[in-house]
Amino acid sequence: MYVSARSDYALRAMLAVAATDPVGGGGLVKAATLAGRQDIPLSFLQGILVDLRRAGLLLSHRGTEGGYTLARPATEISVGDVLRAVGGSLTTVRGLPAERAGYQGAASGLRDVWLAVHGAVALVVDGTTLADLLGAEHPTPGGEQLPTR
Repeated sequence: MYVSARSDYALRAMLAVAATDPVGGGGLVKAATLAGRQDIPLSFLQGILVDLRRAGLLLSHRGTEGGYTLARPATEISVGDVLRAVGGSLTTVRGLPAERAGYQGAASGLRDVWLAVHGAVALVVDGTTLADLLGAEHPTPGGEQLPTR
């Protein structure tokens, strides 16, 4: 799995919004504030925010008092939701989704490996919510605790 700057920035921005208003629909955060808090170039962040809004993860409000808020509670938004909103498939093989990988002959078993990797990645990112990451402990889908900083 390759985590692009776009995906990393999207998750950081979503966490910053969630930290402000974890249940959604309340406190608004301006794009410039998000960019400053997370050290993300504002022009790059604005495109990411559009994708997150189109995916139904953020709500935007215009005007001088406007900004962004979660479209649903942080407990209902997974890391996988955010990654798919800005990057498409979680895993790719030669730039294509793992499901589309095809091999012949001695390499034919590779497709199964890539699909297993995809499934393992999906298990972790779909089982981890923004609320999980904002909590003191960072649980994994298997119940183990991720180290905290």
